[in-house]
Amino acid sequence: MGEPAPPVTLGRRPKPREGRPSAPRPTVSRRREVSHASARSLLMTVLGEYALPRDKPVWTSMLVEVLGILDIEEKSARQALARSAAEGWVVSERVGRRVRWSLTPPGRRLLTEGADRIYAFGREERRWNGQWLMLIVSVPEAKRDLRHRLRTRLTWAGFGSPVAGVWVSPDLSRQREAQQIVSDLGLDAQAMSFAASYGEVGEQESMVARSWDLTELKDRYEDFIDRFTGLHPTGGRAVLRAQTELVHEWRRFPFLDPQLPAELLPAKWSGTKAAELFHHKHVDWRPEAQQYWDDVVEAEETGCP
Repeated sequence: MGEPAPPVTLGRRPKPREGRPSAPRPTVSRRREVSHASARSLLMTVLGEYALPRDKPVWTSMLVEVLGILDIEEKSARQALARSAAEGWVVSERVGRRVRWSLTPPGRRLLTEGADRIYAFGREERRWNGQWLMLIVSVPEAKRDLRHRLRTRLTWAGFGSPVAGVWVSPDLSRQREAQQIVSDLGLDAQAMSFAASYGEVGEQESMVARSWDLTELKDRYEDFIDRFTGLHPTGGRAVLRAQTELVHEWRRFPFLDPQLPAELLPAKWSGTKAAELFHHKHVDWRPEAQQYWDDVVEAEETGCP
């Protein structure tokens, strides 16, 4: 649910040459992305969606069964549990010949924060007063690791970079977070920030286009819409699978979408439709998915020696 992974920076797509028709919207291959989605990542989604609200230990066999519904093989499921335990997110307890798992305090905090962000994401339209927060901070080319960490953290905070060394955000409340980032990385002595409206030189739309690749983000949103709009699962097992995949796919967007105000977005922004779809489906599928989880828990408990 709130797996600590670096945000994905969307790459830039070259503009089509004049005189040639634009290529059709590339469809993000869900099959490829799901095949590369680690068992550990899906495990965190499952724990956040079902185990976190109940605060009860979960048997290994149950987690293996639920991950199996998501096409994760038993060996991979057990490896995911071992990795999560090694990283301190879950802890095991042996009961006779069986093992059950509980979230650690850091794991519970991680998933709670992730759930808050995922379920709130896209619910409210951001109001904007036209002011920009600009951060100027440069890192020498030789310090590539430091440059990467700075980019990763500022991207996660919603900043975009129109030119090297300059980061912008339409959210002035991000100033404290930006200050914390540069301080953590030891760059506060050479960083500067400004809060101002866009001037008369150049076009604001051009700066936005250079800072964030909204075209590729739109494609991802439309792929999400295509994937889930016509999905109508029946039966607890199928609904649990659909609900888990819905959350797992949606949890990517807080890493990808800077949540720009409507004034800076293209007309009929697909992110708005995708958010409405997610929240509608999540509410619609939740009762049956949660009930199926409880039924599996009961079956596991009944089967305990």
